[in-house]
Amino acid sequence: MTADEQEVTSSVSPTESVSTAQLISDHDRWLFSEGAHSRLFELLGAQPLTSWSAPGRRFAVWAPSATRVWVVGDFNGWNVNDAYALTPQGDTGIWAGVAADAQIGDRYKFRITTPHGYDVERADPVAFASELAPATASVVTDLTYEWSDDSWLAGRPNRQRHDQPISVYEMHVGSWRHPEAYQSFDWNTLAEPLAEHLHANGFTHVELMPITEHPFYGSWGYQTTSYFAPTPRYGLPTELMGFIDKLHNNDLGVILDWVPSHFPSDEFALGRFDGSPLYEHADPKEGWHPDWNSYIFNYGRHEVRAFLISSALSWIERYHLDGIRVDAVASMLYRDYSREAGEWIPNKFGGRENLEAIDFLRQLNQTIGESHPDVLTIAEESTSFPGVTRPVSDGGLGFHYKWDMGWMHDTLEYFEFDPVHRRFHHDDVTRRGMWAFSENYVLPLSHDEVVHGKGSLLSKMPGDEWQQFANLRLLYANQWCSPGKKLLFMGQELGQAPEWHHDHPIAWAQLDAPLHRGVMTWVAELNRLYRAEPALHQLDNHPDGFEWVVLDDGENSVVAWLRYPAQAGADVGDSLARPVLCVMNHTPLVRSDYRIGVPDGSQWEVLVNSDEARFGGTGAGSSGVIDASSPGAHGREHALSLELPPLGAVILAPTR
Repeated sequence: MTADEQEVTSSVSPTESVSTAQLISDHDRWLFSEGAHSRLFELLGAQPLTSWSAPGRRFAVWAPSATRVWVVGDFNGWNVNDAYALTPQGDTGIWAGVAADAQIGDRYKFRITTPHGYDVERADPVAFASELAPATASVVTDLTYEWSDDSWLAGRPNRQRHDQPISVYEMHVGSWRHPEAYQSFDWNTLAEPLAEHLHANGFTHVELMPITEHPFYGSWGYQTTSYFAPTPRYGLPTELMGFIDKLHNNDLGVILDWVPSHFPSDEFALGRFDGSPLYEHADPKEGWHPDWNSYIFNYGRHEVRAFLISSALSWIERYHLDGIRVDAVASMLYRDYSREAGEWIPNKFGGRENLEAIDFLRQLNQTIGESHPDVLTIAEESTSFPGVTRPVSDGGLGFHYKWDMGWMHDTLEYFEFDPVHRRFHHDDVTRRGMWAFSENYVLPLSHDEVVHGKGSLLSKMPGDEWQQFANLRLLYANQWCSPGKKLLFMGQELGQAPEWHHDHPIAWAQLDAPLHRGVMTWVAELNRLYRAEPALHQLDNHPDGFEWVVLDDGENSVVAWLRYPAQAGADVGDSLARPVLCVMNHTPLVRSDYRIGVPDGSQWEVLVNSDEARFGGTGAGSSGVIDASSPGAHGREHALSLELPPLGAVILAPTR
């Protein structure tokens, strides 16, 4: 709020008529009308008159089709009162008024008379806090917080570069751990044990499944009704700030899963907000999503784009988030997504692309990039749409990263085959080479793969108990050795056996079993290597960082590749950057004297072997230091003679 606005709003009492008061500045009205306002969290909603902790709020809401609007709440007994009537602010469609007696914690809604003469009550679209479901009112809140993460923010531009290791732990806050039966941690009690767990296992970031307010808990947050308010299930907004602050002070980044692709039809929320299709399209062929039974945003309306971009910026600026993961981007890009012929409307050129959504995504990334270039934007995008991570200036969408759903589908499909059949599906673990560097990728093993009857990752693995665990360790070796940043959903770091359910915590008790403990030790070791070896992260998005060694040995189901650092032999910290060789045997047979071509004749050390006893393995496979010798193999003058562990991976590098 500008100083001029504070002067105007603070001079209006709740008992005065506000019919002639200009509560929104000319500049803000112009920006809003032009579709150029990206900070609606400072314009709409319940804005403080003096400070966040003091009484009094200026209420403002966009409702261009309304004929009357009031704010009703605890401060006026939820009664329509002309003293709390809002007035139109020019021709912007914004209504505004003041309630100088609104207190912290007061609940409120907007009562709107629609063009058809009906009165409806709606929660504030730009509310900063909400009631605990199933209650649906917005809440006047205090957003005062003293941050202590200056050091983290100063170092963030370096930490989040493309050549840095980024390993993400995806989590559903409410089901991570229950201190008591069916009770989750709150923000105040979660930060310390979570930070300890992330550090112990080597993750650099946590990605929170949506914590924006969502009335249906079983939607996991993906049916968002309040785009500026964190759910109160885990505490106050300022307590969420404290949680993020503590993680930053533990050198951990925080990414938010954010859903601008659709919104639910709850009557108190955004749908037909002022009696008209305001945020959504009028025609269900454009405005209704058949997969999720929810509304689709009208990205062609500049006020809607401003609303969504302001939401993203509010999380970045008010909550110091380090990244935004945009859900279901594929559903936004195509008008015929999940629709049959005749169920969708072509764009103005007769095509299937949603041109307005494409423009919105570009505007979103450009706006974030201009003001917060060190904040990551990540697309969950499952098609071959070109240029998702290309800069907007080059015709791309402007994301930093895209989830590699192709890698995920191919790799999981391959691992689900019995090893005896894998030789017939060898392309599943080699095909990614065709697109690995077409975008900047995150390799995801997310919550989507362990729900709705799909089973846990462990349960997907074929064979007896030992083989299942060995396969799972091998799957993770593939993920961590492949070019791309990493993402693993909670519970999979310990090889959780049951499928995830939002009402049940991770199966922590399984850590008492050596095989589960071994999986978590393996994940921690992979993350340690990922950070320690520049070759495993510096050129994640560049073909110079990857070279196939064994590509076509489908008969033995063996693959091997080399990862290279940005500059081989260059000093990196107090160590010398070096290539890393990753070798994987996808059968339960030990393969002795398997010769692997290497680029030089030096000695190579086994950095780690997935079949080591500490990981739950049998102890088979190469270890220690191995001399490269002649004759060579795979077109190279020198080779290593390796013993490949059963269903195992061996990772090596030249001795320093």
